[in-house]
Amino acid sequence: MFSQIRNIAIIAHVDHGKTTLIDSIFRQSGIFRTNEKIEERLLDSGDLEKERGITILAKPTSIIWKQTKINIIDTPGHADFGGEVERVLCMADGVILLTDASEGPMPQTKFVLGKALSQGLKPIVIINKIDKKDSRANEVLDEVFDLFLSLDATDEQLDFPILYASGKDGWCVKDMKEEKKNLSPLLDLIIESVPEPHSNINEPFTMLTTLLDSDPFLGRCLTGKVESGTAKVNDSVKAINLQGDIIENGRLTKLLTFEGNKRVPVSEVKAGDIICIAGLTKCSVSDTISHLPINKPIKSTPIDPPTMSITITVNSSPFAGQEGKKVTSNIIRERLIAESETNVAITFKENEKKDSFEIGGRGELQLGVLIETMRREGFELSVSRPRVLIREENSIKYEPVEEVTIDLDEEFSSSVINSMNKRKAEMIEMKTSNSAKTRIIFKAPSRGLIGYQSKFLTETKGTGVLNRVFQSYEMFKGGIQEKKSGSLISTETGSAVAYAIFNLQDRGIMYIEPQTKVYSGMIVGEHNKENDLEINVLKGKQLTNVRASGSDKAVILVPPLKMSLEEMISNINEDELLEVTPLNLRLRKKYLDSNERKRMKKN
Repeated sequence: MFSQIRNIAIIAHVDHGKTTLIDSIFRQSGIFRTNEKIEERLLDSGDLEKERGITILAKPTSIIWKQTKINIIDTPGHADFGGEVERVLCMADGVILLTDASEGPMPQTKFVLGKALSQGLKPIVIINKIDKKDSRANEVLDEVFDLFLSLDATDEQLDFPILYASGKDGWCVKDMKEEKKNLSPLLDLIIESVPEPHSNINEPFTMLTTLLDSDPFLGRCLTGKVESGTAKVNDSVKAINLQGDIIENGRLTKLLTFEGNKRVPVSEVKAGDIICIAGLTKCSVSDTISHLPINKPIKSTPIDPPTMSITITVNSSPFAGQEGKKVTSNIIRERLIAESETNVAITFKENEKKDSFEIGGRGELQLGVLIETMRREGFELSVSRPRVLIREENSIKYEPVEEVTIDLDEEFSSSVINSMNKRKAEMIEMKTSNSAKTRIIFKAPSRGLIGYQSKFLTETKGTGVLNRVFQSYEMFKGGIQEKKSGSLISTETGSAVAYAIFNLQDRGIMYIEPQTKVYSGMIVGEHNKENDLEINVLKGKQLTNVRASGSDKAVILVPPLKMSLEEMISNINEDELLEVTPLNLRLRKKYLDSNERKRMKKN
């Protein structure tokens, strides 16, 4: 058993080693049997999280260390999932800031650290991956301190403890001269420096709902920290929204706490615990669950609004309904409403006919993860080009501006700076390290960054790294002249032929290969020029009665360009759609008929 509680969140940039560090903490804290098989990155439990190697959903877990229960919250590192970070930090009383010993603080580090400092949390700084060949721990530590200063950290927050660690190998030290044994220094430091939860066990039970998910056996599961009092299974409770209105009355049918990667049923919970509740059907994120006498809601941190939106409609292509089972607008609508209820960083709007839905989010990655999740659930849908959400105040237009950090080889810097200037970006800083690597920081309107990722990789020959994070809304920067290639559009419906693709591949980059099913109006490639070009990829070789020698030469095809879901979303033009099915992603024109496209262009 435990006598004390500590609640701590781990924050870091993508791929700086949060989840791997938690794996090592699990192994050394004794929550597994010695013969138990343990997966890597245990808390990245979703299929998409495992495939992409990133944390998408925040997840609580806990260990027992020296009679103290340490609740650890693993948070996403990407700013697109910042809504998750903003919510879960209210459950923590301290944070561990993890920074790569080579890369140093990155844009997402700045984003999540800013949220933690603004809530008054005191951090523990860990310089991770210290065993890398290009480690530069002292420089990184200086950069972290400068970052704290730029985020207006208090004197108490600036006096942060520092550890040097290798999360993968499972050790950390306060000084590099010390023996590198285990993670005991970190766990001891958490107990010493993180305060106990500020809570009163003698008051009535209250809890702020922070996370919402669904369980096939328990139904809706609400996760949060118990702010005051105690609660037992079958207690009568009510849910109050931020305005103090009662949403519902109910009973606590199940109480669960977190151990390792499991939820464990308990009969009673007390102030300071991070718990999961089942039994309420209407309560949502930011609502307060309490005993019946309480009428005052717990304050909740406001979530940053979405900066980008896409329009989702039913799949209207000739191949609609062939691959997915969930194809009607009603089913798509229900799924999107359910997503907007559980994910507060996503907004949902619909038109009067309720057959077109506008989904707002933080960026292409967040919207892409939602679409990818839906297609795996059997949905078919059409997705429009992303557009940024413009605000208007006193007849003045404001648009979202992002901080863009680019790491690249020095030789590519001029072409990248030129491209960013065309996108109305403003350079803030440029510095070159000893290894001829250059870091350039820009302030750029989100509009100009849509579709830039693939061009950026071409400009840097695949070696550059681009990170972006929302900064603020600023005055509209004016029109952006973007030179965009046209599309190669199929004129026929059927299976593509190798001979036709061979004769047409000089016209541009192909997206398809032989035997790919295409339809009239489907985009099969990218044109070399700015105009669209209609082509027939079904045209086979005309056979004659007499075959001349050498006429049957082998057809040599250039491999087609394969794009990810996010790349496809950012490459859609205004008059195009992305057709999403469980088996395929296809780009298409909004109007499939050639004559209709010409008519709409004139209008």
